[in-house]
Amino acid sequence: MPFSLGLVVGKFWPPHRGHQLLLETAAAQVAELLVLVYAHPDDAVHPAPTRAAWLRELYRGDDLAQGPRAGTTPLRIIALTAEADGVPPDAADDHTHREFVRQWLASHGYRPEVVFSSEAYGPGFAAHLGAAHVLVDEPRQQVPVSGTGLRAALAADATYYHLLDSRYLHPFIAAQYGAVPPTAVPRLVLLGAESSGKTTLATALAEALGTAWVPEYGRTLHEQKHGALAYEDLLYIGRRQLELEDAAAPQAHGWLVCDTNAATTALYSYYYFHRCDPALQALARVCGARYAHTFVCLPTVPFEQDGWRGPEALRQFQHGAILMQLELLGIPYTLLDGSVAERVAQVRAALGVTSVEDSV
Repeated sequence: MPFSLGLVVGKFWPPHRGHQLLLETAAAQVAELLVLVYAHPDDAVHPAPTRAAWLRELYRGDDLAQGPRAGTTPLRIIALTAEADGVPPDAADDHTHREFVRQWLASHGYRPEVVFSSEAYGPGFAAHLGAAHVLVDEPRQQVPVSGTGLRAALAADATYYHLLDSRYLHPFIAAQYGAVPPTAVPRLVLLGAESSGKTTLATALAEALGTAWVPEYGRTLHEQKHGALAYEDLLYIGRRQLELEDAAAPQAHGWLVCDTNAATTALYSYYYFHRCDPALQALARVCGARYAHTFVCLPTVPFEQDGWRGPEALRQFQHGAILMQLELLGIPYTLLDGSVAERVAQVRAALGVTSVEDSV
């Protein structure tokens, strides 16, 4: 790496794809990247410590112990506040901000060799710190988005709604504000207790509708970790499920079939750990808007113990908990029963699809 420690400073209010481009471009050029998140005045609902936690979540991988990384580069993401760190007001002059960061870095033993920014102030800021500077997409050509515009869109200003597209805002971040990026292909989701036939149905539906389907990532990680999921893994599962759906969407035709959603992941968080991360709760709350149709598989198929499931007696409890959650969230649903073929027919009827051509 040409540099050992790099620095990025920003509000990240909210974190958007332009920020991700900046971080990932920086991470590719340093051995470690320090990211400082602050604003003054700050967002009262989602302050800097919350936004920093979101960034750490966006960049964690399957192994929580490795910490957030962009590629192989560790990210040290730190939130600063006016109360704890004396962050100067946003309206303060450039020298005040530069000196604040310089003193903070010195007091914490950080000596960045390079500063990355997408702003005109970057070269002067880097020079004040005695560091090199790398400018990343200042004209916003690669990711034409701005924090100001996104804040307006999230505050329900229709002029900027186009910025809520997932090309500009990760669906995990959008959900924290109660928003769902628009999609070219509507999504249907299959829910159900363990061994209720939803994965079998998902594959059958994808074939019947001539489209793509998204497996349940929670099961993948559960097996990968030999059943030893940690509390923090549940939020990660919810985030990865969104990313896998977006990755599959270009291959979908008419409908994208999704095996489970974040609402069920939140339910399992309460079931196994008796608590649920607020960020995962936010993912659960937008499920009604994210999926055009929600189907619940009745647990009437023969129970199959694959070594990863709980006892059969839990199926009825899980089924009831899913229905209760959907009703509390105000999400309409359709119950599916019978053989796989009968369930496919029930889904087709609910969608108004009688043939593959109708689904396109």
